[in-house]
Amino acid sequence: MSIHDELGLACTGADAESLGHYRRALREFQCYVGDPVADTDAAIALRPDFVMARVLRAYLHLLGTEPAGLAVARAEVDAARRLPATARERAHVAAVEAIASAHWHRAGRMLEDVAIDYPHDLLALQAGHLVDFYVGNARMLRDRIARALPEWSRDMPGCHVLLGMHAFGLEECADYARAEAEGKAAVELERRDGWAWHAVAHVMEMQGRERDGITWLRQDTEAWSADSFFRVHNWWHLALYHLELGEIDEVLQRYDGPIRGGRSTEVLNLIDASAMLWRLHLRGIDIGARWESLADDWWPLATAGSYAFNDVHAVMAFVGARRFDAVEAVIEAQRGAMAGQGDNVAFTREVGHPLTLALREFGEGRYVDCVRRIRDVREIAHRFGGSNAQRAGPHPARGRTAWRADRAGPCAVCRAPGHAAAQPADAAVRGAHRAAA
Repeated sequence: MSIHDELGLACTGADAESLGHYRRALREFQCYVGDPVADTDAAIALRPDFVMARVLRAYLHLLGTEPAGLAVARAEVDAARRLPATARERAHVAAVEAIASAHWHRAGRMLEDVAIDYPHDLLALQAGHLVDFYVGNARMLRDRIARALPEWSRDMPGCHVLLGMHAFGLEECADYARAEAEGKAAVELERRDGWAWHAVAHVMEMQGRERDGITWLRQDTEAWSADSFFRVHNWWHLALYHLELGEIDEVLQRYDGPIRGGRSTEVLNLIDASAMLWRLHLRGIDIGARWESLADDWWPLATAGSYAFNDVHAVMAFVGARRFDAVEAVIEAQRGAMAGQGDNVAFTREVGHPLTLALREFGEGRYVDCVRRIRDVREIAHRFGGSNAQRAGPHPARGRTAWRADRAGPCAVCRAPGHAAAQPADAAVRGAHRAAA
């Protein structure tokens, strides 16, 4: 016997009390606040046969790309398979199993089918949206959500989630005006929606509107940072604006404070830390001992070989800390990953492994090799995930200055359009650029 949630979706195995915990966990996940794992655990403790609570627990342990989450998700799949379930619920179980076995694209298609049949299934939409992010599918970041929007109205519970996700998809497809409008509308509906704040931050980043971005995020830092497990990434965006304005003291304050001050060992937070230090490093900023502590925290996770985007950010820290033995360990793990199964084989072979080798070459001063290798993958870098802003770091041959083709002047070395105009870091990098151009 099933009861239904407020959007009419069946919740097999639930009762009123467990459904209350599940609904609270969903709202926390949708805003990236609180402790959705604890609320999901409470729902399962009350009703172990609550299928969607087990599904949500699995997603929560998978969608942060934490290596340790795989075993938890697989255990939930095993438990859920033995329970009575609707067709929609069984499809979710299959999608979880696909992600846990690194079949990200397959999971995305499964969740697309669920959302077509059940456009009010916010969990299917949100999990699918995150899958699209992890495989770098900008079109589906937009269109998966756009397809469901006609079935929604702004007075329906959770509509802000749809608007925030659609805003991010629009931004990744360079529809900046619509993205900003929808992201701001989502924040008006739900002030705590960290993803919607983040979508607007991306718009302002990609348009080079650093001062607007600082104003946007600083107007209510409490809303997007308090008790939020997405706060580090939004602080990273704020620091990125200051970096692009040359306000290095502000960047280091953000890094040493909300970005890294808590020394989180969660993968997504380590990625942000690596990405910021690498940008500073390429500008010739003295990082001090920051590389060392970051490399220490990456090391227990670095050889999992489960997601190539993570590998590259771990290697940034190891190169920065001059730990080339750790770089070699990641390379060896990547070789194992490329001999395995699932979508990470292609993520690693096509993008992650070449970029890891390029980072090693950069660290060894072999700039010509580094630039040539990066040129081979720069047009397909989206295939291993991340956002446009995350992948648009400093040009590999420029050494110091971030670039974007829609705003930068001609290159000071080769006069090609689309590079920043500042001089590269040193003669070796200039020579590498000429050799590769």
